[in-house]
Amino acid sequence: MNSNKKNLLFICYDFFPRITPTTIRISKILKFLPTDLQINVLSQTENIPTESNTILYFVRDWYPKFLIDCLLRLRLGKCLEWIIPFGNDRSFFWIGSAILRGLKLVKESQPSAIVVFMMPYPIGMVGVILKWIMGLPLVLNFDDSPTCTDMGGNSFPSWFHYRLTEWLEDFYVRQADAVIYVSQRNLERVRDRQLGEHQDKFHLVRYGADPIDFKKYQLHTPSKEGFTITYIGGMTGWFEFYDLPNQTTFLKKIYQAWLDWGRYEVLKLDIRTSSPMFVGQSVKLIYEERPELIGKIKISIYGNFFPDYVINRALENQKLRDIIFVHSSVSNQKAIQIACQSDLLFMTLPARPSDAAPGGRISAKTYEYLMTNRPILATLSKGENWDYLEGKPGVWLVEPTDVLGIKKVLQELVDKKNSGDSLIFDRTSLHSELSYESRAQEFNLVLTKVLK
Repeated sequence: MNSNKKNLLFICYDFFPRITPTTIRISKILKFLPTDLQINVLSQTENIPTESNTILYFVRDWYPKFLIDCLLRLRLGKCLEWIIPFGNDRSFFWIGSAILRGLKLVKESQPSAIVVFMMPYPIGMVGVILKWIMGLPLVLNFDDSPTCTDMGGNSFPSWFHYRLTEWLEDFYVRQADAVIYVSQRNLERVRDRQLGEHQDKFHLVRYGADPIDFKKYQLHTPSKEGFTITYIGGMTGWFEFYDLPNQTTFLKKIYQAWLDWGRYEVLKLDIRTSSPMFVGQSVKLIYEERPELIGKIKISIYGNFFPDYVINRALENQKLRDIIFVHSSVSNQKAIQIACQSDLLFMTLPARPSDAAPGGRISAKTYEYLMTNRPILATLSKGENWDYLEGKPGVWLVEPTDVLGIKKVLQELVDKKNSGDSLIFDRTSLHSELSYESRAQEFNLVLTKVLK
């Protein structure tokens, strides 16, 4: 190893080529970090390509799959939330192995600092314990906050789990030398509950997108026929439409009551809006008013992880089978190609109560969509994501359940296309701000501060 290189130890439970927003973020930041950094990565992902200055060390977890599968088949999954720490997070079974391998690697390579990319959040304990034993500086990259009420930080197995998660986040902040968030609102919310001595540890490094990935697809144009609305990513609201009110049996109600028993929700989010159903209803209204458009507006979803029987029944219940078409995950490059060839890009987050404070979540697809020249329909409650998109070229913002507001946007864009008007929006002025090269520079500033 080149003695002039600074050595860092990265802890990443998942790693590229597994496709998640976090793994894409890690791979892009590694691509653009200075080449004088030698990076060793501990991960439970194996056999992957890496940058020339990156070495991967595979660490196996000890997940008791057979035992847990048996409990799930017996409908006892709820018990696992209490038996397995961190609310039944599989990464718990990786922590011990990662600490042992990390100790050996620290002794061999003598890194200058430890960097943990969280999500899942339990792996932060690997970094904390290695810091305690070896005395190395620690950077914790949270991405989203585990107590963000727009996502997992809203619903917990119990009030105890909620308080434990809040305590864990604060504990991580106290133990780290620097913490990184991707949302300004979440950063400020967590920072404001810390003592003064910890408040300067907070840094904002957002998600991003790589202009090179989009460049070759920007010249592609959508089909002249029809109008395609595209959503790329997972949605969690399908089960909300699985049963109509008269389809829910007594036994189903009993089982749901068992699952809900003891659960603690900070806010009552409208999970229905994590679906394409409200946009689909808007299309149906357009069809009713303008029969000549029937069959010409289609909604395509890429990245579904729900079983087909759930999707099909939900769409059938809403009478949207001929409007919404759901596909499984595609590669990141394929997703970019699809986005650049769509008439309209659509994104949504679960709606917050009208009297709730603005939310802190911002979707990773925000930056990827903005890197295209396609129009964007964002159905969002007020919060970080709305704030970031507001005023950007070619972006329409509507509340998630505002079917008439969504219909108005769709009619405007469909009419523009049918009249021959351009639906291309020049956002090249944003590329530098959005690029992962800029994000890597911001990330490196945090590392430089910690290594001083």
